[in-house]
Formats: sequence, C-alpha cells, structure tokens
Amino acid sequence: MKPRRCGYIRGSIAYGMKDSPTNFSPGSPVALRLAEIVGESNVFTCPEDLIPYGFDGTAALKESAVCVVLPRSTEAVAGVIRLAAAEKIPVVTRGSGTGLSGGSVPVEGGIVLCLVHLNRILEVDPANLTMLCECGVITKAVDDAATPHGLFYPPDPGSMKISTIGGNVANNSGGLRGLKYGVTRDYVMGIEVVLPSGEVAWLGSKCVKDVAGYSMKDLFVGSEGTLGVITKVLLKLVPRPKARRTLLASFDTMEAAARTVSQIIEKQIIPCTLEFLDRKTCASVEAYAKVGLPTGAAAVVLMETDGHPAVVGEEAAAMADIARENGAISVEQAADEAHATRLATARRSAFSALARIRPTTILEDVTVPRSRLVEIVSYVEEVAARHRLDIATFGHFGDGNVHPTILTDETDHEEMERVELALSEIVDKTIALGGTITGEHGVGLAKKAFLPRQFDEASYALLKQVKRAIDPHGLLNPGKIFDLGTAH
Repeated sequence: MKPRRCGYIRGSIAYGMKDSPTNFSPGSPVALRLAEIVGESNVFTCPEDLIPYGFDGTAALKESAVCVVLPRSTEAVAGVIRLAAAEKIPVVTRGSGTGLSGGSVPVEGGIVLCLVHLNRILEVDPANLTMLCECGVITKAVDDAATPHGLFYPPDPGSMKISTIGGNVANNSGGLRGLKYGVTRDYVMGIEVVLPSGEVAWLGSKCVKDVAGYSMKDLFVGSEGTLGVITKVLLKLVPRPKARRTLLASFDTMEAAARTVSQIIEKQIIPCTLEFLDRKTCASVEAYAKVGLPTGAAAVVLMETDGHPAVVGEEAAAMADIARENGAISVEQAADEAHATRLATARRSAFSALARIRPTTILEDVTVPRSRLVEIVSYVEEVAARHRLDIATFGHFGDGNVHPTILTDETDHEEMERVELALSEIVDKTIALGGTITGEHGVGLAKKAFLPRQFDEASYALLKQVKRAIDPHGLLNPGKIFDLGTAH
C-alpha cells in the first residue's frame, strides 16, 4: 500500500497543463517576462532559494518548486496571472506556508505565487467597525491594529503569529474562539480577488446588509486558492471585550469532561473558549511549557468567558460549579492576566510540544456534533491501540473540532501504512457520527481522497462545475480539493 501522504496524482492533461515543462531559467522568455512584471529580485529559480517553498506545515507532503514569484501589488499579481493564463502555466498561491492540508505545496512545473510582501493595513474604520488590509498581513497584526481603537478581530488560528489573513480567508480558518465568535468567514465583508483571466474583481462592501446578486465573496472564502487569488480583505471588527476570566478544570475521564461542556452549553453559557487536552497532550505540553498543568488527569478543559465584567464573573462561577458537579478533580481560575495568558499559550503550544516526540507529526482535523465528542475521542484511542500507533488528541470541545495527532516517522514505510489505515478509519467514523472530514484545515491534498466519502454524487459534481466555470483551464492550485479531470 502506498502511503497517501507521500505523494499525489500528477498529470498535465488532468490539470489542464501543457505537456512540455515551462523553462523558468534566467534569460528564458517566461523568466524575462516575470522579471518585467515583478522585478528581477522577486523571481527565484535557483534550487537553493526554492527549498523553503517546496512544502507547507503538512507532514510528508513535498514537491520541488521550480519558480517562485513575490509580487508587491495587486497589479503585479494580475500581470503574473495573465502571463500564466496565456502560457497555460499552473499557479499555486502561498502565504506563510503554515497550512495543514498541503494546499500550498507546489505543482510540478508551476509558479509559486508568494504574497507575503502584500502586507499593508490600508484602513481602520472605527465608524463602520471595519479594517481593509492586504492579504499578506499577519493574523495577529490585524487584531493588534484594531486594539488601539477599542476593537477586536476574534478569529485566532493556532498559527496566528505567523499565518497571513489571505491564507486564513482562503482556508476559512477557525481557532480557539470559534465557539462564541465564529470563524474567518463570519468576518469577511469584502475581498479583492484576481480571477484566472487576470481580471481584478471587488466582491462585497462595508454595508451590514448587502444582498445584491449572488454572495460571490463567500464562494471564494474557503476555496483554497482554486478559484482566484485574494489580494485585499475587508474585515468586520467588533468591540473589544471589557473583561475576561480563564479557568482550567481537570477530570479523571473524558466522559466527565464532555458532560461538563454539554451542560455549560445547555445552561446557555457560550464561553469564548472551551478547549480540551488528553493525558498524553497535557503531559507533553507541561514538559514543553512548564505552566503547571495537571499531568495525571485523563482530560483537561480550558474554559474562558469574556464580555461585561458582571456577566463574566457570573459565567465563570457557573462554569466552575458545573465542572465540580461533574466530578472535576480540580478547578483553577487564573489569578491574573499573565496567568490566563500562560494557560492559553499552553493550549496553543500543543502541536509544538507533541512535535518534539517523533520525527513526523501528523495533525489531523475532524469535527463531529458536540454530542458525539466522547465517541470520536474513544474511537481514536481504540484505533491507536489496534494499529499500534502513538496518537494524542486535543481540540475545540465547544464546537466539536478534534485534532488526533499522530506521532510517527515518515521514513518508516510500514508504520506509515498503519497511519494511513488509521486515518481512513477515523474519517469513516467521523462521517458516520454526522461529522465532517475537516473543520478548519481544509481539504488540499491531504484530504481530497476522503472528500467523496462525505459528499453525495451531485454535490461533488457541483464542486467541479464551479471550478470549470471560473477556472476553465484548471490552472489555479490544480489537484487540490479534487482532481478536475480533462479540461473543457
């Protein structure tokens, strides 16, 4: 059995590419034209310069890049796309490369369009609670720019200190605050996008109510670079919460932790954060971050409420009571802001902590209805035992998003075969529980083999119809999400 993650189907006809590879060497016609568009210093073709662009944050997915272009304006992006369209060259758009589905892994013979230099915040508009920025702005910088105005940008993916807002929009990224505040899509009011033809379109507005025509911006949010290149984003901001309380509860069973979460929601308390770590994750994080996490508990739940000070106090007390009623071993409230930050940072460091254990760390991403959380976590433990694998689990208890994290070694082909079998079984169980194969990482290359299991035939065909209508030659991020087949 060939591991799914160690390669993916390539094919110039299926992707609408030319049969003969493009010559990107310095002095070639294409290289010269790219240099005219973006400047010679912004075109990389030397092998040593291309190495960092051959992979993203996804384990075991790599492809050598042959040409990387770093435009510094929308006009330059449009020029590159027009050239690619004329020459039938595939283009893969890239931000910081933190993706976890292989979405920005290069395509053989294509251009990697890296947008990190489009990094300006163009406007903060407190009167309309919006911000306009370029796609290469770092996610945390968006919230930092909103703070002096008393405003808040809630989406907070784990990579927020390095991921770009354009990448967040392209993947509809979530985060720890998703339960209360939603995901990236909920904050996108407008986008500027370069279409596969090289035309530039603006979709959306500052208006809270806007139903003129199809909601086209929503089609591009989460499209993973397969329909267009997002260059600017108009974001909704909200008033910054005036108070926050953080609690940490530990339990001797995952069932008790899940009951606590369910009852918190049933009491109509919607915390901004309800996160969990299993025993293995907790021990790894404590060894890494040393913030005083209990390492003997079967499950640790991080609970955070924000809003008006009086309401925050009531909700924190109620959550602590619910945890104790469900047999919590301990319930700790952060003593101050610094302590709260340490606890939240500990949760955000779960992936980094686990990545220290084995050479390869595969961070998976499935979501089930909240009522089925215990079933999926228990099933992951069963699968790990059956396939003799080291799997830690953490995630967003509040919204049902679970991250089974497989600690392995991609050079051990026999073990990787067991990894593939385990992943396939976890996906099947997720779908059987009414879940989805990805809650926030996207499909990309890593999950495209699983997508037909979740979609019915008509829905899956509709995806391809949309792709063909907007990108008829299949040149934008080809082979991601699904294989288009022969171009029409």
